[in-house]
Amino acid sequence: MTASQPGAGSPAPSFPTSIGISDPDRITVLGHDLAAELMGHVGFAELTYWLVTQQRPTPGQVRVLEAVLVALADHGFTPTAIAARLTYLSAPDSVQGALAAGLLGGGSRFLGVTEDTALFLAQALAGKPEPIDDAGFDALALDAVRQARAEHRFVPGLGHHLHKVTDPRTPVLIAIAAEEGLRGPHLRLFEAIGRVHPQVLGRTLPLNGAGTCGAALADLGLPPDLLRGFALLARTAGLLGHLAEERRRPIAMDIFQTVEGNARYVEPGDA
Repeated sequence: MTASQPGAGSPAPSFPTSIGISDPDRITVLGHDLAAELMGHVGFAELTYWLVTQQRPTPGQVRVLEAVLVALADHGFTPTAIAARLTYLSAPDSVQGALAAGLLGGGSRFLGVTEDTALFLAQALAGKPEPIDDAGFDALALDAVRQARAEHRFVPGLGHHLHKVTDPRTPVLIAIAAEEGLRGPHLRLFEAIGRVHPQVLGRTLPLNGAGTCGAALADLGLPPDLLRGFALLARTAGLLGHLAEERRRPIAMDIFQTVEGNARYVEPGDA
């Protein structure tokens, strides 16, 4: 018998959870009867927030979260969508594999900026009194951008490969948060970064929508280091749409054949 094995007569191990549990007659989620109290009464975004925080969100928090999920659901033929479609071409019997392939591409260049921005903002705010006006947020933002520049780090959430002046999602998200009284310190600091970064970087970049989503989610009280999960949750809907379209109007074979038909062999070591 090893030290980790209970002896004879020892109580069975206990695995506590506040998420959910089932018995033969009932499914309980967050202390509520799933079938009788939640289904048809609670929206998916509301339930997601509730599951993560263990607190039921306000209608305003739900509205902001819904806006974020919509903002991140799809952006056309991104690498995540292409990966999902090509995997589905290779394994049409594995929808889960195609979805997973797309989600695995959620990293520092695509989707990950939501979490990276929230972490950057949270770190800049940590241990400091919250500024009381825009001037205070500008000063804090200037310090954060200067420090990132000195450490040769990018400021997450700045710039976009396509939207060079304004990301159309950004002002809408900020407006929704303001309408719901949820334009908090993370969003205000991110807006300040948008105002002051040209002083340090010497050029003007837009605040991208994914970064704005990270700031908005952090202001909802969601853990910054879990926010990539929310981006992936949103993108799952978009990927499912791509797979449905791939069934109706396939393009993955064209992508594969285009790459294969234009492949050029070079000797090892050649440029």
